[in-house]
Amino acid sequence: MRLLERMRKEWFMIGIVLAIAGAKLEPSIGLNGGPLKPEITVSYIAVATIFFNSGLSLKTEELTSALVHIKLHLFIQIFTLAFFPAAVWLFLQLLSITPINEWLLKGLQTVGCMPPPVSSAVILTKAVGGNEGIVVTPLLLLLFLGSSSSVPFTSIFSQLFMTVVVPLIIGQIVRRYIKDWLERKQPPFGAVSSSVLLMIIYTTFCDTFSNPSIDLDKFSLLLVLFIICSIQLSFMLLTFIFSTRNNSGFTPADTVAVMFCSTHKSLTLGIPMLKIVFAGHEYLSLISVPLLIYHPVQILLGSVLVPTIKSWMVSRQKGVKLMRPTV
Repeated sequence: MRLLERMRKEWFMIGIVLAIAGAKLEPSIGLNGGPLKPEITVSYIAVATIFFNSGLSLKTEELTSALVHIKLHLFIQIFTLAFFPAAVWLFLQLLSITPINEWLLKGLQTVGCMPPPVSSAVILTKAVGGNEGIVVTPLLLLLFLGSSSSVPFTSIFSQLFMTVVVPLIIGQIVRRYIKDWLERKQPPFGAVSSSVLLMIIYTTFCDTFSNPSIDLDKFSLLLVLFIICSIQLSFMLLTFIFSTRNNSGFTPADTVAVMFCSTHKSLTLGIPMLKIVFAGHEYLSLISVPLLIYHPVQILLGSVLVPTIKSWMVSRQKGVKLMRPTV
């Protein structure tokens, strides 16, 4: 019974494994021109569905109150969009002389450019009792990634606009008219996006397994897993040290938001973005692998660290209250 409950809770992780296994068994189904017609159903319909769904679920009315924490959000955005990708790039210059698969290394760079997720970072932050950080816009992230793609920038921008920006805006407009119904019924937005994402992952790996020239060695895969764990732990420690300095101006709750939102990366937004930016690239699936690894690792590490961080935050908040002068 406990096993079934656990499987139900981790259905998306299991779905990723099954999607990749299914692509291995029958890759022809998800190839361009195949029964699924991914050049249409995935490149346009699936991606647009995810961002329309995001537009419906995005509570912009809550973003206004979030602007009060300008310093917190500014730090998270600078760390996510500037420091994280720059630090990963410098690290990859050292790794380029190693025998690690070059496409996995490129995948690590794309991970560094991804925005924090709407789901896991916020959920873990709330589990501890902290504040939420602002999610960096998908459009800005893709503009940052555009230079590393072989696809013309104008083509990337036009498809981004049609499959990301337009559905997002339409979703927001629709939300204004059915807001009460959405809050009353609370549709499973996360489950819908995750289900569509599994289809994107499946078709991506269909391309991989149908190409005999693509070979992924286990040594590179294990090293990438170790590197991802090291990056996450190092950056969480770095953000913790910075945000707990005496002159940082951050509260203990802010520190929690900084730790999770600055270091977590979005799979739901990331995979569709890579599908657009690296459209038609024969090594797209290998480039996607680090992000597919990063997602479960961030959830696992976050879950393990939540009790410790919560205990620290509660003790710090009690200390702050005791230090306040009584009137």
